[in-house]
Amino acid sequence: MVSVKTMTTKALYLSGKFEGTDTHIEIFNPFNKESIALVSVANENHIEQAILKAKEAQEHYKQYGASDISKALFQIAEKIDERQQEFMLSIISESAKPHKYALAEVNRAIETFRMAGIESTKLPHELLDLSATATGQGLMGRVQYISSGIVAGISPFNFPLNLVAHKIAPAIATKSPIILKPSSKTPLTALLLAEVIHEIGLPDGALSVLPCSRQVGDLLVSDPRISVLSFTGSPEIGWDMKNRAGKKKVVLELGGNAAAIVHNDADLDEAVNQLVVGAFAYSGQVCIHTQRIFVQKSIFKTFIEKFIAQTQRMNHGNPENAETDFSCMIDEANAIRIDQWLKEARNAGAEIVFGGTRKGSYFDPTIVQSARKGMKIYDEEVFGPVVCLAPYSELDEAIDLVNDSRFGLQAAVFTKQHTAVEQCFAKLEVGGVILNRATTFRTDQMPYGGIKDSGFGREGIKYAMMHYLEPKLLVF
Repeated sequence: MVSVKTMTTKALYLSGKFEGTDTHIEIFNPFNKESIALVSVANENHIEQAILKAKEAQEHYKQYGASDISKALFQIAEKIDERQQEFMLSIISESAKPHKYALAEVNRAIETFRMAGIESTKLPHELLDLSATATGQGLMGRVQYISSGIVAGISPFNFPLNLVAHKIAPAIATKSPIILKPSSKTPLTALLLAEVIHEIGLPDGALSVLPCSRQVGDLLVSDPRISVLSFTGSPEIGWDMKNRAGKKKVVLELGGNAAAIVHNDADLDEAVNQLVVGAFAYSGQVCIHTQRIFVQKSIFKTFIEKFIAQTQRMNHGNPENAETDFSCMIDEANAIRIDQWLKEARNAGAEIVFGGTRKGSYFDPTIVQSARKGMKIYDEEVFGPVVCLAPYSELDEAIDLVNDSRFGLQAAVFTKQHTAVEQCFAKLEVGGVILNRATTFRTDQMPYGGIKDSGFGREGIKYAMMHYLEPKLLVF
């Protein structure tokens, strides 16, 4: 058992300075409901100051070479590593993420900044022979990629460190000042990261971390002085932001309804081990949470028996405990929503074969059969500990079932057949196909993002950096 320290009042981080305000939001520990901090809230004037200082930082950044930027990013990684325990406890206290997953998130964030340090020394450039055309005789072209300008990042509650890192690290790597609005549910870890970055000596204005209301945060969407908007959150909010963003570049990492196919030649035990974690890690509050599992009918009965048995083995309890696999959700409102969705599905013919009960913000890991189109637990992003299991006959049928969704983030395929792998890779309408691992598999250098309502653009350090860069041409 570890001990989570009580936090008090936290200032926002405005362009190189920590600043308290008269307005605060109260942060609660989702597990024990204790108040853990008051966090200063930004207003319209803070947004304006952050933008003005970010424009100044653009000029100061021009004095930084690639080695300076790379060194800074590696230093950030080292300082997170030095304060690993503090970051882990912060994540646990404000998000109720179990110890093992909080620790994994901190380690991923360390790697995210290290990878950004490497990629910052490899910005793309090209040399073109323009004499390929008659008008270009005797001429060459040099293409250099430079920062697009100020980035606005808006991050969600479920990865309060690493999804913040996926906004900030590419911005630093491309010398792009960034103004971050963290989730109002989990701003403490983002402010702790600001403490680390503050020590590195980047230009004032290179980073602001401004907890604020959605109304104030909307200024980041509409202000024309901001060049890039990177948002992770719900599809409805994300697509609305894109419509209002004007001439900005927009990167959207939105919802998912991730599905897995378990073919008849799969290693069943490994598939079950992977997919129980995929379905229930962090109470399913993950964009690539495994929500639908389609199992070849000849092995369906065996699979569901093993799946239930493995689900029963999970350790439930306090997220501070290193042995805990499963704890509460971020708040009671979301647990109530899931309860309502399940009741609607059950009334429409779905069968809850395991779980299905709620106590406050805690919701049991829940396994459902006979869910179908028209039920929210099947159609929408549950973002909770619910998984729908169904049999299929032929692989093409399973592929069609996966694709019959407005989402297309990631899908998993469990099989040993090369032809089945290629068939799924060619036909599945998703941003990523994961072989013999859960849909939740992600490493921080891979291109991550989806199609359809799941998003627009890609994250993953190198791929996010390309959204923050513009090509500039010299003809000589």
